[in-house]
Amino acid sequence: MRRQLFYIFILALLMGNWQQMYSQGDTLVVGIYHNPPFVIKTADNTYEGLSIELWESIATSSDLNFRYQEYSDFIGILKRLEYEEIDLTINPMDVNELRVDKFDMTQPYFISSIGVAIPYLNRSTLSVFISNIFSIAFLKIILLLILVIFIFGFFLWLVERSHNKFQFRPGLWGLFDGLWWSAVTMTTVGYGDKAPKSNLGKAIAIVWMFTAVIIISSFTAGIASALTIGGLQTDIRSPEDLRLVENVSAVGASTSEAYLIQEDIPVNQTYASPIPALRALAKKENDVLLYDHTVLQYYINRLSLDEKVKLLPFTLKEHYQSFMLPKDHPAFDLINVGLMKEIHQPGWDDLQRKYDVKSR
Repeated sequence: MRRQLFYIFILALLMGNWQQMYSQGDTLVVGIYHNPPFVIKTADNTYEGLSIELWESIATSSDLNFRYQEYSDFIGILKRLEYEEIDLTINPMDVNELRVDKFDMTQPYFISSIGVAIPYLNRSTLSVFISNIFSIAFLKIILLLILVIFIFGFFLWLVERSHNKFQFRPGLWGLFDGLWWSAVTMTTVGYGDKAPKSNLGKAIAIVWMFTAVIIISSFTAGIASALTIGGLQTDIRSPEDLRLVENVSAVGASTSEAYLIQEDIPVNQTYASPIPALRALAKKENDVLLYDHTVLQYYINRLSLDEKVKLLPFTLKEHYQSFMLPKDHPAFDLINVGLMKEIHQPGWDDLQRKYDVKSR
């Protein structure tokens, strides 16, 4: 018992001394990684960006000493935070339940969302239309439509060939008569040159008439989908629309990839960062790219991809972003209060305009 009390006393003493040492001006280790427009590493190995300037304003006003420690990506930073090898990260970290349980997360300072980018189509509408008419998807729809017409025409011919030999002839030509009647009935043209006379034939006709109304509307929607979603891809506004796209890509281990997995949408390709993902999209190697809207807009402008990649004017899911510290870090309250003060200053809007971003 005495030994346990001694250990508790030593631990409390060490914690008290560590907190006192920190209050006397110890240097905070700030983990960062290159993540424009929030953290940008310049050619002379200095740092700038929205989060950099925001943090340095907080540090100045709160009289905090710090030094930057650079990592290759956010995964390395998360490990260092978990092992308390760094004091905080100022890269925008998405707030979620798992991170709130493991770390201290400040007041969100930026609200972003998942953006949707597609290759810029520099072809005319006519060329897109013609190319899609000869596509496999369009051909499948037409073949399925012919099959349904043939089935109903065949059954009517079987019934009517013994009761109505003049309109539904025996043999192969009679089979064509049934196909002709089925197509004319479905399209509601109604020439009247062929009509069933038997009660069973009329019953088949009634079923086909009502069924055809539903089928023709469904096939019309399918054809429109094959000619627009497959070719223009401008009607993507929900997970249901994304399911119509063949090749969906995302940046790995990101909110966008988690969103696609959650919505059970197959991911065709993942990339280590948004730069190769956007370049692949510009080459039309993928149909759609999902990633943070703010970052996509920044790279599209900086890489001069505005004539090759189009960022659609809507977003799919908002997410809140914060600074992150190890759990129960003694500097949390000081940093959090400083952050709240800074983002309510008029200069915060000016800073966002400087880097051409806007919190949603």
